[in-house]
Amino acid sequence: MAPEAPFLALGQTAFWDEPMKGGVKLCSDALGYERRFIAGIHDSDYFAKHTGAKKSGKFAVLPHNDVANKDLWSAAGEFSALFGSETVVRRDQHARAGAKLGKVIRERPSALDQFTEAWGWRGVVFQGDATPIVAETPFRSLQPTLLQALDWAIDETLARVPCCDSEQAMTQAEALRSLVCDIAEQDGDGSLGQFYQALLERIYAFAAQQPVSIEPTATTELLQFNGETANLPRFALLDRFLRPATGAKYKEAYNEAIRGTEIYNLSRFGSWAIPFDLVVPGHGRGTIRVAPKGIIIMTPQPLFITTKRPVQSVNDLAMAIEAKFGHNCTLVGKAVSLIGMLAAEFVFVFHEGASSYVKHSRTFHQLVNDGSLKLNPILRVQYQTWDNLKHCHQWISLPPPLRRPFGASELGSQSFASRWNLVQTQQKELLEKLSELRRPVEFVEFLAGWLSFSWSHPAERYRELHDRLLALHENLRLIKNKKSAVRQAWRNISARRNELEHQKGKHWRKEIFGNEPGPSALKQRDDFSRQIEQCDMQVRELKAQFRDLDREQSDLVRHQSILEAHEERRALELELELMRMSLVHEAITVTQGLTNAGHRPSAWWFPLICPDGDWFRNTIASAKYYLEPLI
Repeated sequence: MAPEAPFLALGQTAFWDEPMKGGVKLCSDALGYERRFIAGIHDSDYFAKHTGAKKSGKFAVLPHNDVANKDLWSAAGEFSALFGSETVVRRDQHARAGAKLGKVIRERPSALDQFTEAWGWRGVVFQGDATPIVAETPFRSLQPTLLQALDWAIDETLARVPCCDSEQAMTQAEALRSLVCDIAEQDGDGSLGQFYQALLERIYAFAAQQPVSIEPTATTELLQFNGETANLPRFALLDRFLRPATGAKYKEAYNEAIRGTEIYNLSRFGSWAIPFDLVVPGHGRGTIRVAPKGIIIMTPQPLFITTKRPVQSVNDLAMAIEAKFGHNCTLVGKAVSLIGMLAAEFVFVFHEGASSYVKHSRTFHQLVNDGSLKLNPILRVQYQTWDNLKHCHQWISLPPPLRRPFGASELGSQSFASRWNLVQTQQKELLEKLSELRRPVEFVEFLAGWLSFSWSHPAERYRELHDRLLALHENLRLIKNKKSAVRQAWRNISARRNELEHQKGKHWRKEIFGNEPGPSALKQRDDFSRQIEQCDMQVRELKAQFRDLDREQSDLVRHQSILEAHEERRALELELELMRMSLVHEAITVTQGLTNAGHRPSAWWFPLICPDGDWFRNTIASAKYYLEPLI
């Protein structure tokens, strides 16, 4: 299928999973095929985005979490240590597992950063207003920060190798650092994209421990748009959006394909927008809007091209752009349309889980499919990364989030390979159990019986405090009931007094005022006065009772021993919440994090952990390769 189409591996960085795809080329060569393998840096994409970043104008290395760095996105500067991935443990996942986030926020607001952080991942971000694209990010401006992040990832990975086995790992780490420094010295005066492009061949070979025949490129080369390139198949999809006969249909299908997602539909970019961006050297990247008599490029400072006649084809657009900005512009599809653009000429190589846009791209192409646009399928690669650690024969020092789930600080790679699926199952069951244990007393008793004998004393102490304060609440309930009864009696007597006053006044007006009252009338008036005085006396007595009960309640709740019990229970409950969030963080890291890291491992892990190459070779050999159609 598609025998002439080259493989295309496209990524924003050379330090993540892209070099693993060299295994596709090695397998293809071993089977006797001569298919080309193009490895490209997506340098027309933005370097990073972080809406909450301080506007210092500098680069910084940051973790990703669901609080302070919730909106962080770093693609060209992301690094992961062994077992790490960009798997943020979201606040709603903690809440589903029973965590009382409000209590933790009040008592330990910074704890949420820790318990939502993606373990083993760091991203380099630009802390400024205008986020540059990779092709316009000078490498020298971020070299110290980028190498700092790389050193962190390497050192964190080396920490997974016990000292007794670390010599070969450290040798490989120094080899990696040396080749990066060599490229930085030779090819570091250009952009970050050019640095990565120069690094590709050597880092592919480093991961595979043998040369891999690849053709390095970048999207600013691959998607260069001018009169000479406009008729390449990669721009055929663009032509459909520009043709009067098909443009409206394609725009409608694009909007329909992304309906219900967070992806912007075309109207969000303004009138006449198409789902393609133009990178204009020196001006940045912006959405293309093709108006009847002009073209608008929505770069940070919008650019304009006036046209004498409407742009109705890819050639019209290329001529107008080249005449205005020269022949070095890059035309790149937005996420959903980029896949279809390049699939017209290449076979994309995607790892399992890569590119969440594929399903939307497929929907779009199915909506417009009339047989005229031929798209090659995607080649998916699914690794059994952790299963193949059995070939490594290495001891591993587990990172903190994995130690409790695996029940060990160190274990052999064969043991890890045989146990990790079982541990994942256990951690999924733990998450379900935690969601059922909502009450602190239930949770602490669970910890005492399941986690550690050391929780037996806190569990016993919590039960004592719980029972003691429960008895207090019962006493308080009785006092409050008495106060309520006194208050009600007080109200009843006050109402009776008001009624007597009303009757006394009525009697005065009828029997005494303006009359000569007899003994009986005077006696009745005295009776009213006596009853009112009795009511006043009863009210005074009830007020005194209420004050005594109120004092008794106050003394009860403010007794030093009770205050200490409350404080101790609050501390224990906070301790329990922190433990619950720690368990949730570990469980998500083991279940989702390990899966994500296994699907898209950083290629340079392999020679550091297994210098003889067996882990890499067996991971490639046992991978599942399958085709995923786009139409």
